[in-house]
Amino acid sequence: MMTRMRQMFEQVCKTMDCELLEFDGESDHVHLLVDFHPKQSIAAVAGSLKACTSRTMRKEFAEHLKQFYWKNVFWSGSYYVASSGGAPIEVLRQYIKNQETPE
Repeated sequence: MMTRMRQMFEQVCKTMDCELLEFDGESDHVHLLVDFHPKQSIAAVAGSLKACTSRTMRKEFAEHLKQFYWKNVFWSGSYYVASSGGAPIEVLRQYIKNQETPE
C-alpha cells in the first residue's frame, strides 16, 4: 500500500508542478517532503494529494481497508504543513526516512 501511495503522491505532485522529495509514514499518518511551485497554494496541493489518494486507496484496497474504516473516508479532514525554513533538505529527508513504516 505504501508503494502505491508513493506512486499516487508523485503523480499528483507532477501534475501540480511540484516534486515529491521524500515520503514515508506510520500506521496512522504519512510524512511528505514536497518542493512545490509558488503558483500553487499549500491548501490546493494538500487537498489534491488527499483527494486523489483517498479515492484510489479506497478503490484498490477496499477489502483490506474495510476492517479499519467504517465510513467512506480515508484521511481525516485536517493536515499539518510546515515550512523547512533554513533546515538542510537532507536533515528533513532523514527525519522522514526514520519514521516507522507500517507493513
